[in-house]
Amino acid sequence: MDARGYQQYKQQSINSMTPGELLLLLYDELVKRSTLASIALDRQDWPTFEAALDRCTDIINYLDETLDHQYPISHDLSRMYDYFTYDLGRIKLGRNKGELERLRPMLADLRDTFRAAEKNSSAQEMQA
Repeated sequence: MDARGYQQYKQQSINSMTPGELLLLLYDELVKRSTLASIALDRQDWPTFEAALDRCTDIINYLDETLDHQYPISHDLSRMYDYFTYDLGRIKLGRNKGELERLRPMLADLRDTFRAAEKNSSAQEMQA
């Protein structure tokens, strides 16, 4: 398969996504990377574990930086993102499986909340 063709397809797919779809893509990647970190921790694959957690932190920092602070919920989300960043740092330093397994469902729940909001928003737009 031509790598350039695939990259162009991937770029075109991303460029045609709505902001809500892009947000869900980031949350899906966040959940995927936290799962990868858990698997790597079980295998004591420290480079993969640390890289996965670093990517989680990068995604959370990006989500925090792109918040639109004209909405009141942005303040609450920013505080939640700060907590996630702090907790991910603790998990990485302590290689703490219990804390990681406690955090992963929170990330998945947040993703699912945004998925439901995107679905409701899309349904409202179709009705209008």
